Amino acid sequence: MTAQPSEYHRRVAAQKRTSIIEAATELFLDSGYDGTSLARIAEAAGVSRATLFKQFTTKAALFEAIVTEYWKVDDGEAPLPEPGNLRAGLEAIGRRYVALLTQPGMAALFRIVIAEVPRFPELGETQFKLGKMPYFESVRRYLAAESAAGTARLDDAEMAATQFLGMISNYVFWPRMLLARWEPDDSAITNAVDQAVLTMLARYGAPGTPGA
Repeated sequence: MTAQPSEYHRRVAAQKRTSIIEAATELFLDSGYDGTSLARIAEAAGVSRATLFKQFTTKAALFEAIVTEYWKVDDGEAPLPEPGNLRAGLEAIGRRYVALLTQPGMAALFRIVIAEVPRFPELGETQFKLGKMPYFESVRRYLAAESAAGTARLDDAEMAATQFLGMISNYVFWPRMLLARWEPDDSAITNAVDQAVLTMLARYGAPGTPGA
C-alpha cells in the first residue's frame, strides 16, 4: 500500500511551489521568458532541480501555473453571487476584480506576456485562456443568471460583462502598466467600482431594481 503524504509534507510542497512561482515570475520579468532557464529558477527559489522538475516538467507548465495562481479567486467567498440583487452582486464582483488586478505581481505578469508574446504567442494564449477568460466567463454567467431572474434586462451578457470589467480595469489597472507611480487610494478605487455599478444599473437594471 502506498503511504499517503502527511500534512507536513503537503505543506512543505506547497511552500516550495509558491517559492518557485515567485522566483519564476521575477526572473521572467527581469531576464525574459526565453532568457530564463528552469535551472536558474530552481536556484533562485532555493530548491533542487529535481524538486522543480517534479512540480513543473516544462517552462510552459510553470507559466501556466503562474497564470492560474494569479487569477485564482480564493477569498473564501462563493465565486459567483446569488442572483436576485443586481446591485449587491455587481458590487461584490467589482471588489473581487479589483483585488485580483491589484495583487502584487499581476502587473508584472501582464508585462511578461506583452514583452514576450511576439516570440512566444502561446504565452498570450495561456494568459487569455487560463486567466482572463475563466474569470470573465464567471461574470458573464452571473449576468445571464440575473437576466433569467428578471433583475436585469440584457440581450448580450458577454457584452455587458465586457463593459463592466472594462470600466473597472481602465481605471484600476491599465494606467499602472504605463505609469510607475499609479497608485489611486482606496476611496478612489471604491468610487470607480461604485460608478461602474451605477452605470450598469442605469443601463441594464430591471424596473424596480435599486439604482436603476
